[in-house]
Amino acid sequence: MSETTLTVYVTRPAAPLCERVCEFLELRGYDFETIDIVSDGDREMLRARFGYESCPLVVVGDQVVGKLQDAIEADREGRLRELLDGAPS
Repeated sequence: MSETTLTVYVTRPAAPLCERVCEFLELRGYDFETIDIVSDGDREMLRARFGYESCPLVVVGDQVVGKLQDAIEADREGRLRELLDGAPS
């Protein structure tokens, strides 16, 4: 079964929470891509697509997991892996 993409929307340069969520996901062994949010247009896209305009934002496919604490909880509860594997949540 193919896995769904895990994406982390981040701000650069090195926003502390953005770095922390990426470090957490790396330590937990997740493969993910990062997308830099650098302009007001990028923030507007986040707001229109996901209802958020601040980073970091963790998304699996088109489903918002949330911020750092949300990702930690989703991992702890097994929901993050279920989303990635395509299992019903």
